[in-house]
Amino acid sequence: MEPPPLRKAGSRQEDGFGGPPGGVAATGMVPNLRRSNSSLCRNRRPQFLNNCEKCPPHPQQANLSSWIPENIKKKECVHFVERSKLSDAGKVVCECGYTREQHLEGALRPYAFLSEEWDPKKHVQEMPTDAFGDIVFTGLGQKMGKYVRISQDTPPSVIYHLMTQHWGLDVPNLLISVTGGAKDFHMKPRLKSIFRRGLVKVAQTTGAWIITGGSHTGVMKQVGEAVRGFSLSSSYSEGEVVTIGIATWGTVHNRESLIHPTGGFPAEYVMDEEGQGHLTCLDSNHSHFILVDDGTHGRYGVEIPLRARLEKFISEQTKERGGVAIKIPIACVVLEGGPGTLQTIYNAITHGTPCVIVEGSGRVADVIAQVAGLPISEITVCLIQQKLGSLFPEMFETFTESRIVEWTKKIQDIVRRRQLLTIFREGKDGQQDVDVAILQALLKASRSHDGFGHENWDHQLKLAVAWNRVDIARSEIFTDERPWKPSELHPMMTAALIANKPEFVKLFLENGVQLTEFGTCDTLLYLYENLEPCCLFRYKLQKVLAEEPERPAPRLRMHHVAQVLRELLGDFSQPLYPRPRSSDQPRLLLPAPNLKFHVQGVSLRSLYKRSPRHVAFTMDPVRDLLLWAIVQNRRELAEIIWAQSQDCIAAALACSKILKQLSREEEDTDSLEEMLALADEYEQRAIGVFTECYRKDEERAQKLLVRVSEAWGKTTCLQLALEAKDMKFVSHGGVQAFLTKVWWGQLSVDNGLWRVVLCMLAFPLLATGLVSFRERRLQAVRGLARIRAFFNAPVVVFHLNTLSYFAFLCLFAYVLMVDFQPSPSGCECLIYLWLFSLVCEELRQLFCPPDECGLVKMVLLYLSDFWNKLDIAAILLFIAGLTCRLIPALLYPGRVILSLDFIMFCLRLMHIFTVSKTLGPKIIIVKRMMKDVFFFLFLLAVWVVSFGVAKQAILIHNERRVEWIFRGAVYQSYLTIFGQIPAYIDGVNFNLDQCSPNGTDPYKPKCPESDSARQEPAFPEWLTVLLLCLYLLFTNILLLNLLIAMFNYTFQQVQERTDQIWKFQRHGLIEEYEGRPPAPPPFILLNHLHLCLQRVVLKNPSERHKPFKSKLEKNEEAALLSWEIYLKENYLQDQQFQQKQRPEQKIQDTSEKVDTMVDLLEMARLKQSGSMEQRLASLEEQVAQMARALHWVVRALRDSGFGSEEGVPTLAPQQASEGQDPELDDGQRVEDPGDAYHVNARHLLYPNSPVLRFPVPNEKVPWETEFLIYDPPFYSADRKDKDLVDPVGDTWEPLSRISFNAVEGHLDRRSFHGAYALRDGFPLNPMGRTGLRGRGDLVCFGPNHTLQPVITRWKRNQDGAICRKSIKKMLEGSREPGETLPRKLKQVLRHEFWASFENLLRQGAEVYKGYVDDPRNTDNAWIETVAVSIHFADQSDLELKRLNSHLCSRDPGLSIRWQLVDRRIPLYANHKAILRKAAALFGAYY
Repeated sequence: MEPPPLRKAGSRQEDGFGGPPGGVAATGMVPNLRRSNSSLCRNRRPQFLNNCEKCPPHPQQANLSSWIPENIKKKECVHFVERSKLSDAGKVVCECGYTREQHLEGALRPYAFLSEEWDPKKHVQEMPTDAFGDIVFTGLGQKMGKYVRISQDTPPSVIYHLMTQHWGLDVPNLLISVTGGAKDFHMKPRLKSIFRRGLVKVAQTTGAWIITGGSHTGVMKQVGEAVRGFSLSSSYSEGEVVTIGIATWGTVHNRESLIHPTGGFPAEYVMDEEGQGHLTCLDSNHSHFILVDDGTHGRYGVEIPLRARLEKFISEQTKERGGVAIKIPIACVVLEGGPGTLQTIYNAITHGTPCVIVEGSGRVADVIAQVAGLPISEITVCLIQQKLGSLFPEMFETFTESRIVEWTKKIQDIVRRRQLLTIFREGKDGQQDVDVAILQALLKASRSHDGFGHENWDHQLKLAVAWNRVDIARSEIFTDERPWKPSELHPMMTAALIANKPEFVKLFLENGVQLTEFGTCDTLLYLYENLEPCCLFRYKLQKVLAEEPERPAPRLRMHHVAQVLRELLGDFSQPLYPRPRSSDQPRLLLPAPNLKFHVQGVSLRSLYKRSPRHVAFTMDPVRDLLLWAIVQNRRELAEIIWAQSQDCIAAALACSKILKQLSREEEDTDSLEEMLALADEYEQRAIGVFTECYRKDEERAQKLLVRVSEAWGKTTCLQLALEAKDMKFVSHGGVQAFLTKVWWGQLSVDNGLWRVVLCMLAFPLLATGLVSFRERRLQAVRGLARIRAFFNAPVVVFHLNTLSYFAFLCLFAYVLMVDFQPSPSGCECLIYLWLFSLVCEELRQLFCPPDECGLVKMVLLYLSDFWNKLDIAAILLFIAGLTCRLIPALLYPGRVILSLDFIMFCLRLMHIFTVSKTLGPKIIIVKRMMKDVFFFLFLLAVWVVSFGVAKQAILIHNERRVEWIFRGAVYQSYLTIFGQIPAYIDGVNFNLDQCSPNGTDPYKPKCPESDSARQEPAFPEWLTVLLLCLYLLFTNILLLNLLIAMFNYTFQQVQERTDQIWKFQRHGLIEEYEGRPPAPPPFILLNHLHLCLQRVVLKNPSERHKPFKSKLEKNEEAALLSWEIYLKENYLQDQQFQQKQRPEQKIQDTSEKVDTMVDLLEMARLKQSGSMEQRLASLEEQVAQMARALHWVVRALRDSGFGSEEGVPTLAPQQASEGQDPELDDGQRVEDPGDAYHVNARHLLYPNSPVLRFPVPNEKVPWETEFLIYDPPFYSADRKDKDLVDPVGDTWEPLSRISFNAVEGHLDRRSFHGAYALRDGFPLNPMGRTGLRGRGDLVCFGPNHTLQPVITRWKRNQDGAICRKSIKKMLEGSREPGETLPRKLKQVLRHEFWASFENLLRQGAEVYKGYVDDPRNTDNAWIETVAVSIHFADQSDLELKRLNSHLCSRDPGLSIRWQLVDRRIPLYANHKAILRKAAALFGAYY
């Protein structure tokens, strides 16, 4: 099977790097080879959201063994041609380097390719690969990697598919290509340490792939040792670094062990450095190997073209996550190196790949580093020769003059593009680590790309977010140079949230992002559609969507989210997002699978264009984002968002409730523990803020407890805490003070309980002031108001009901034991009335709940209380006993049932005891111990039944009475535990009179096995005694002590939290009696009768009592929330202060300061020594120049004249002094002094052809400069319009009829720079050598004249005011003989407008006339242009309107649009110079 086409690969290149780093991928991917979160997915959580990532399946060995041979090939030589020279081992080998034995059988047949020379294109063929799978390095641990042998012609898309789909690598956020010396070299220990640490850090933090040559030598060995050091560190658990080695198969030592036709799982590889000879061993610290095969043996460099193509292909891939998609950036890191490394750097710079040169590593890296800070004019052949002599002492003699010239030219071209070149110097400010240098190089390269400023800044921010390097973003992006608008950060804010990058979220908030503006409906939808693949909340959403009747599968909407959130918060809350009515227009829904927001095209910014209806969608966007973070258990994100919330106490308690509810359904133990820990953390935050509020103002703090929060489903803080079982919060002193206040009603809490009881028994004492009230009105008033306030207090209601209940139990016991007559007595009838009042009260509690809800919910809410269930059971049992009691035949069973029912009514007393601080927790202990007993009975039943059955079978023969079987097998065994041992089990007290021999006596057990003649037992007494001893040992000693230990553990566990438990369960009792009618049973019937009259007869609407809820006015609520926010800030500041005061934090801060100081001192020492060397060198050079100048002055005076200017020495420019960086920053020194020669015309590769120019350094450009070895190739391209071009040929005869420096017919061969010289009949470029003779791709020899019209107008606002200057895209074309307009311009202008436009050109202002530095120029042909500016100052200009109306592009490749004048628009350098002159002509911005 073929891999799916990922992206069309670019053009093949023989060497070099891919295109410029177009962008980053999805932000926030974890470093590769980590076990992805998706791998933890459980089968119970299928994927459901259309555009969410799916959990990648783990590649199976069987699939890999079938896919690789079908798609990946190797190369084999199929024709043996003996080489003239023997191999190093003295064997006869083929031209491919392999021996006869290593060839296929068909390759040895002489007739296959008779009389043919060995040709790799013909004699090397592809066939399925036979080396792939897992690789283990013998003797070096169990670390396992991946490897594959591939043909050098393998498409990069296939390799990329193998790595990402079958090897399971995550798509990288960055590609780091490390190149340099292939042989071992020496590095300073400190530099080596810095390089290793920085390389691994950048790979780990950004999720990058590191690509090297893969061998255990040179720079590859350095990278491998860096990875090994990381694997041995504590950071290794955070994820493995992906290191990919691309090596040549034919140069790998011991590669035979890797050959496994069906795959090596694993293949054992032995590193033998001593016996490798001219081959190389693979490096054991690389994680993946791609072994490139061209069918030869011992030939190095085979992998270079494929590596370049693969890197180019990867850099063109787009990785999307979080709504942001950018191309994968690539960077080249260079250590040491030789000629091949220089070519690699040159190719990388040419293709726009940034390079980081590590100075101090040696050879090529040091050559470039030492000249990088010099002007181009000072990088001369002589200087490069000196550098090569000092840095290449061993091979300097092999450097020819032409090679040194070539090196000089390449180094000049490399240094010229300083924006792509970064020199890492040990101790340089801002580059303490290599990782910073690499990332800064990528940002610098991105910043230098052509394009408008805001596009480049956006691109850099995407890179920083993808790498998860907030330090780089702070130092390089969020600077004074670029003021960011909050709306511009919204797309990246979304990406940071999805990728779980809290540091970036914090950074965006610091830079002006407002969550209230960010959290729109569409943003929330997009966030919920991008939940983590294995998030439990996502699984619950899937269930909700599956229940929707809509077909096909419904789209996710916010009311679906609200449904799941309500399940987590509880039914007591209202839905947070309303379900849209059928008449409502559907909101903007994000498209599912193809939702991608690229740099071009659709942008995430469209999500943030708010409409009026979006504003009213949700009352609290901060709450919505907090919920999104909490349901995914993202601690850091939730902490940041919670700090921005308004209703922070309710938010913290709601988070605690949601997390605890999710933990009940979570199967993963680690996630469960994290959820519970986070829930406890939010409970502590709620306590902390409430404590601040309570200290400040007790009354306002208590208002916060019972305030109805519209944002959280019309719930209160107290209700959320109770539902979440946040005992610590409920047991807070402020909450308990509020509960006590409610408990005492309008009575003062200072009243003694004895006073309350005394007034209950003799209420006239209320007039005496025995009890006090909180309100002064009640304190001063005498009469009914005080009585009503006293008896409505929950504490009085509770004690009245307690006395009533005790009276009921006493009367019930009296009737059962003394006055239970065949016909009900008066006392018994009173019990019936009393019970009827209890039934009515239960019905009131059932149908009059605090909150309005449906019947089903009312029933469920009522049954959720254990004591209500006990009440129902007791009432039903009483009704059953009463029914039997009223039937004369069932009088006694009725009394038995009522007696049992009395037990249940007595158990109901425990609920009353919960008000006691002493007895309340003990009731909880009893409840938990009953659970312990329940599980203990399973263990006990095993021993009881096993012993009882064995004993019964040994002693009794064929007992058929079921009741006696149960007695013997279970009941007697159970009693044995408590000391009632059967008398006959040991035969001592054996008596046949006490048993029935045949088992016929129903009141006696059947006799055991016995000898009837001797009246003695016949069963084995020793066995029954032994069984009894073992049974008692395990049950009495082991199991009972286990039960005691369980009870003790439960007691200790509850006893530690006695106060919290009592305070928490106290609320239920207070809430019950706060809403209970004041009269106790049976007098409560009067209250019930009054309620019935109000509801049924008078039809008055129910005035439902809503305890512990308070609806505040808007102004009061706003003021209360503002006060809460202020105190929340105090709490957060206090927490930060306490964190800093912790001893561990102080030690860590001190350690960091010491490390920083040591680094600064070390860098200062290095910087001072380096600066001193630079200053001394500069001083020596200045002294030498002064000596030469004085010598010239003396000689001139001696000759009695001032002399000629020729030979006058010029002072060299001052070198970088202390504190200055010799490297140029972005935007500085765009053109170096002395670099005034044409540059584009000297590019080594001529455009659109395979022709290479002869290298021409700067100093050799002028024709006057001697250049003896100058031997450029000749090239004149064949063109279709042969009649219009000069003839092709490298001799002067075909050109003899051409009249240069004159007008020849309609063709002007004169130059704007005056007469040009001729050499051998060919015109010479007036600007100097280019490295290529001939016409090239131009039309004619000599000057090729072009016209470049620059059409401009003023950019205006909507009101017509001028704001900035705009420019029409500049079009260039060859001037036709006898015509004025370029051909390309004719293609976009209608024919009838040509004459008018010619008139405009005649009236225009000439802004430039002269030579154009074009890549197509040669020694004998060049381009000269005239740039004419046509400016429309008035927007109502008639000619401007005619121009706009006559624009019609007949060529789809030509795009016509007005464009802002900006120095970053993508144009050639000479075109930008023309634009700059046109802008200066009108005083406009450029």
